[in-house]
Amino acid sequence: MGVEEEFLLVDPDSGEPRAVGSTVLRRAAGELTGELQAQQVETATDPCRDLGDLLGEIRTRRGEAERAARAAGVEAVALGTPPVPADPHVSSDARYRAMVERFGRTGLEQLTCACHVHVAVDSADEAVGALDRIRPWLAVLLALSVNSPFWDGTDTGYAGFRTQVWGRWPSAGPTGPYGSAAAYRELTETLLGTDTLLDEGMFYFDARLSAHHPTLEVRVADVCREPVDAVLVAALTRALVETAAREWADGVPADAVRVEVLRLAAWRASRSGPDAELLHPHTWRPAPAADVVRALIDHVGPALRDAGDLDTVRELWQALAARRPGATHQRRAFEEGGDLRSVVQDALAARD
Repeated sequence: MGVEEEFLLVDPDSGEPRAVGSTVLRRAAGELTGELQAQQVETATDPCRDLGDLLGEIRTRRGEAERAARAAGVEAVALGTPPVPADPHVSSDARYRAMVERFGRTGLEQLTCACHVHVAVDSADEAVGALDRIRPWLAVLLALSVNSPFWDGTDTGYAGFRTQVWGRWPSAGPTGPYGSAAAYRELTETLLGTDTLLDEGMFYFDARLSAHHPTLEVRVADVCREPVDAVLVAALTRALVETAAREWADGVPADAVRVEVLRLAAWRASRSGPDAELLHPHTWRPAPAADVVRALIDHVGPALRDAGDLDTVRELWQALAARRPGATHQRRAFEEGGDLRSVVQDALAARD
């Protein structure tokens, strides 16, 4: 598995996002890439099997981003959305400019930072079989990561408002079951044939087959405040994909839950994260978030145990439940500091 993380580039004093992505990339010693907005950069770990190795990779990549940003006079910070009002600047990349020209304000305002987890798969058939079977649990991964309560200088009332902003893309969100790799390819061709999306890279679904790697890519999470929380999301994602692949191989049918229900599950996860009720995939009724997270851990328990990750995942979940995700810390910093700069300063101070 591997993890990609997106970070905001901010002024260290005012907390305002700064459009210096190209400068940061020139300062980078490691592997950083640009994003749609010039106020962002993205990191990517090497593939890992061991959770300890993955944590080390995440910390290393974050450190590279922080040093390159500092050399450009800014800071790279793990915030899902900018707390301080931002004036987005589209990167100079021709593809990104074409996206904004086609999608207007939806593209222009996409200054959001996510965490994407890639899990290796043996074939497209296995990947699609897993895609069909992980759908009920993706909202739980979102709830664990929420780190974006502020937007345009105000508290949105959401713990993960990034999901609401991202959902404005016409190709974002949950999907129905595909049934086969052939059906997945057919849908891909149909979507591209509408001449709405620029390319396959704009398949912004909650989970998809990677266009560049032999992986299944899960894209629901906010960028996490803490590296260990990114490891928790990644470990659960890998176990979820492994569990789903085993079910596919054994002929266990995919849950036929409709997309409309999955959208409601994602909305509730985005609204409150782990601080209220989530929709339980066993019943599709509200249940305490802690019960739903434990149900996910039980669901993927055999895969976690086989990978040697079960005890670690339980410990990471208990630590997150006690510490709370980034959204809680952002709101606490705002209450204590009295302004949005305090939110950014708190996030900067929390870095390893």
